[in-house]
Amino acid sequence: MEPRGYRMVVSTELNYVKACGIAERQLIEWIRGKGYDPSGLDEGRTEIAPHATLDRDSEGGRKGAYSRWRMRETPSSTSGTWQSTLVVRSGLEEDGGRTWVQIDIEHQPAREGDVPKRAKTPNIVRSVLDALEARDALADVASAPVFIEAEDVDDAIEELCDTNRRLPVVIATVPYGKDPDGWSRSVVEPLFHCLHGLAVLYVLTPEAQAKFNAALEYHPVFGGGVRTYLPGLDPAWKPDAQRHPVMSRRTIEADPRRAASTLAALPQRLSSRQPLPAALLGIPRQRTRPRSAPDGTDVARLRSDRAALTALLDEAERAELSRVNEINDLYAELAKAEQASNELRGENEELYDKAQESKRVIRFLREQLQEAGKFAVAHMAAVAADITYPTTFSELLDRLDELPGVSFTGNPKTTRSLDSQSVDNWLYVAWDGLLALDHFARSSADGATSGDFLSWCKSDASSAFPFPAAKVAMRESDTVARRPKLRVERMLPVPKAVDPDGRVFMQAHLKIGGGNTIAPRLHFYDDCPRSGKVYVGHLGPHLRNTLT
Repeated sequence: MEPRGYRMVVSTELNYVKACGIAERQLIEWIRGKGYDPSGLDEGRTEIAPHATLDRDSEGGRKGAYSRWRMRETPSSTSGTWQSTLVVRSGLEEDGGRTWVQIDIEHQPAREGDVPKRAKTPNIVRSVLDALEARDALADVASAPVFIEAEDVDDAIEELCDTNRRLPVVIATVPYGKDPDGWSRSVVEPLFHCLHGLAVLYVLTPEAQAKFNAALEYHPVFGGGVRTYLPGLDPAWKPDAQRHPVMSRRTIEADPRRAASTLAALPQRLSSRQPLPAALLGIPRQRTRPRSAPDGTDVARLRSDRAALTALLDEAERAELSRVNEINDLYAELAKAEQASNELRGENEELYDKAQESKRVIRFLREQLQEAGKFAVAHMAAVAADITYPTTFSELLDRLDELPGVSFTGNPKTTRSLDSQSVDNWLYVAWDGLLALDHFARSSADGATSGDFLSWCKSDASSAFPFPAAKVAMRESDTVARRPKLRVERMLPVPKAVDPDGRVFMQAHLKIGGGNTIAPRLHFYDDCPRSGKVYVGHLGPHLRNTLT
């Protein structure tokens, strides 16, 4: 359900009249560059090519003014229609004199049921950004990444923390020993190619990196990596770091084209889902009627009118279908969010109960120690359990030989890819889950435990290596189990001694993380009754389900 349309919403300090003139000139140049005839762009509909039309409407009044241009291109009867819309809108009183500019690109399939094609960043965006000196709150929205020098760090932090910010800020870093200008040209600019108009783009110089990371202790970026800082950044809250994904240098250099596409997915989704500013929301839907033939017989004029109205109805039908599909996608996203919310609510309740139980036990033990005359021992600081956590997922894989009850059969590359996300909690949860699975496997092999892993997590037997039962799911939904495309992703490798096919349906899994586009999962197969082992067939991003 990734968004396929493109949307840019920026503002400019130019007044409405001047912004309109600049935007129209850039539009004309863009149309001319496509080989179309941009002359005679009056109000209403103009045919600029045999397969392309341009609609224009505008309005002015006490509630403000707007101008809108919409180009529709239908290269063939089977290609569908590409619709490009440019809007310039005078700001409301609360906008402080700003003028708003919006560009939308979307594809409407020719046949019902076809999937719309993904829209790329149009060339007009780069020229409009530069010509209008576009802004997002405190930040300039440019057509090329801008360097953050050491003296610019304070201003950059202020932009990141601005509560009025709508766009993500994407910051790239320069690896040690690399020339910043060369790295920006050869790596960063191609990587940011799909982000123009969707994000504010920066390159952090090596001299500014230490100062920047010191100010954002929980949200650093370094080593040639790139971080996407979403609106609503809270630099003083460590859990907030999970919302701002990191892409490592290794991921970028492994497949630059794929990295660029992945990097653009989150800003593109945000742009299509974020509510429009009030000024743009107040613009009515465009309903430009095609012109009928100006002369000819009455019958010819009626036929022309009929053709024009039929074209208008077809256009409205395609637009309605596009909106229906968009609404269905939003319903699916809402269902996914509600499911995640319910899971977190259950997990929080369980953790609260365990925390309260632990407090009661600690209070009881302290009272017993005080009665025994060991007052100092009763009130000494608690010593954390002697668990050394891995620092990366790569290290986690290297340390699996410490867990004889667990056998990893998954793809190491998939697991190592989690390192690029830089969310510390994932490592802790994954290692805690593996420790618990190992303890469960050995206990089960010794005959000291009966039942499955979820039952074990809920029992006192797990007290040495506890794992939240709310993070354990022993089966997938019936829909996932029945759909071949979803089921096959969970057919994961095991030794042929476990199953002659070398694969089993691993529906049992641990929820390693949430609140992120990756939401990692650990899928496992309990073979303790036979081999005394738990086989882990996947530790990586959430596999597809009915909501993804």
